[in-house]
Amino acid sequence: MPEPPAPAPIPDPAPIPDPAPIQDPDPTQDPDPTQDPDPPRDPAPTQDPDPIPDLDGLPDLGAILRAAVPGVAAAAVALIAVDGRPVAAAAEGELARYAGASGDLLPARPPAAPDSVFDLASLTKLFTAAVLSSLSEDGRLRLDDPVAAWLPAHYGDRPEVTVRHLLTHTSGLPAEHRVDAEPPEARWEAILATPLDARPGSRHLYSDVGMIVAGRVAELAGEAPLDVLVTERVTGPLGMADTGYRPRAALLPRIAATEDMPGRPGAGCVRGEVHDETAYALGGVAGHAGLFGTAPDLLRFGEMLRTGEGGALTPASIAEMTRDQGAPAAGYGQGLAIRIGDPSVAGPLAGALGHTGFTGTSLLVSPARRLTAVLLTNSVHPRRGRPGIARLRTAVARLCLRLTGG
Repeated sequence: MPEPPAPAPIPDPAPIPDPAPIQDPDPTQDPDPTQDPDPPRDPAPTQDPDPIPDLDGLPDLGAILRAAVPGVAAAAVALIAVDGRPVAAAAEGELARYAGASGDLLPARPPAAPDSVFDLASLTKLFTAAVLSSLSEDGRLRLDDPVAAWLPAHYGDRPEVTVRHLLTHTSGLPAEHRVDAEPPEARWEAILATPLDARPGSRHLYSDVGMIVAGRVAELAGEAPLDVLVTERVTGPLGMADTGYRPRAALLPRIAATEDMPGRPGAGCVRGEVHDETAYALGGVAGHAGLFGTAPDLLRFGEMLRTGEGGALTPASIAEMTRDQGAPAAGYGQGLAIRIGDPSVAGPLAGALGHTGFTGTSLLVSPARRLTAVLLTNSVHPRRGRPGIARLRTAVARLCLRLTGG
């Protein structure tokens, strides 16, 4: 299967006003209490100690993020709304802090802001599900259609795999299939030909491969590249002007850096291009990763899921997307891409909807508490595996519980 057409770059967005700040199980260790959790910028490049903070009992969102920066992430932006109205907002840290994996600091380190742009990583999966739901509304496909209807050359011998299986991680496809070592012209073929590891519907296994295939099905059914479908069917109707694939160079000053990846062109840490290796190998646009966006934009998407309104999807489609689809042995409720009651996302908010991203992002929606929360960080900067992001997500979820009377 040939690679999809190259997506069009997203336009420069209009600036978003800064929201007014309002007061209101990773292995970890307590930081040295004599150290300032938010020290001033160093006068000269040096190495950062990366302390792991204690986030328990902090009084407000700003205090939580200040404690988490830079030990958990170099930059963190968060926004919490109740009934659609922001009740807490904070932006801390530096968008590009490290020169590379060594931890040496850059001489110029731009500060994070409420409208900073982050690599959303796997939050992209929610938008792929929304696009497919929109196409289903238009009669372009049905969620229970066999994937073979769209990819007969690759799924004709496995007709039991459906679009719904892809969106609920029950297709039997493996978790990942790295294709970055393949020649560029062979990468899509390799992904689409990925063999099943299990009988469709028999197990739940979180699968990037399945969501990449889902994105390709969307392109075929929608007769347009995935980035165009996301803009026309989701981000455009919702007014998410700062969200899209492959951001233009003019946005670079607002974008948070991610990891030092020596195989990429240029020196230093990745900034302004997708972090995920497979999405990068596929040209930056894929169903599992590749979107960039801001906290105010993600709040709009979360509010659509919470209220069933917003103009991108019908209430019936949102209800279908956010109901438990009954995936076997998932450990939480599995909607169409979105998770329900997953402790790694929801913390103490029982039954809340949400998803996380490998770069350190998360979206949390609790219809019962009329709450939507966005946390965007670059916890993979300058290297993946830094501890503390799970603890930060839980601290923000606990604050959400307090803000809603829990």
